[in-house]
Amino acid sequence: MGKGRLEAFSDGVIAIIITITVLELKQPIGAAADELRPMVPLLLAYAMSFVYIAIYWNNHHHMLHAVKHVDGAVMWANMHLLFWLSLIPFTTGWLGEHPHQPVPVAAYGLVLTMCGLAWMILQAALVRLHGRASEFAQAVGHDRKGKITQLILLAGLGMTWVEPLISIGLYVIVALIWLVPDRRFGRLAEH
Repeated sequence: MGKGRLEAFSDGVIAIIITITVLELKQPIGAAADELRPMVPLLLAYAMSFVYIAIYWNNHHHMLHAVKHVDGAVMWANMHLLFWLSLIPFTTGWLGEHPHQPVPVAAYGLVLTMCGLAWMILQAALVRLHGRASEFAQAVGHDRKGKITQLILLAGLGMTWVEPLISIGLYVIVALIWLVPDRRFGRLAEH
């Protein structure tokens, strides 16, 4: 089946996720600049989450342009990814309100880790559909970057119980690693 509906649906869901995330931000009561100070952790959590969502949207776009078609397994794998992405607004608000507490930081990290795992499952479903010898499978390769990312996120989850700010730092590092779109799929989409 064609991939257009899957991409359009995913774009819509991701746009809603970004909208819900920003709606978690409440305006300060007063008009003084000091009113923003208590909001800094939440604003930083929002910025980090926005970057993560943008990274997933960007790479999702490139990946879907690199494939020929989708099937039911791919559609369910995509829904699995969207499910975990949809939890980012909830964990962003919790992290932003309690950045020094292990449970909210761990919840945020767990959602990021599950998003990464869901991405790998979606990628594997597309490889299975197109065949291990396909150009797409060759572009995916061993996905070292994805595996390293998962290890960093798991380390972040573990560090939550030692020092939550170290975990947040590791989550920022992962976002920085992925700021440049995944070029493996961009080259295929040009064909």
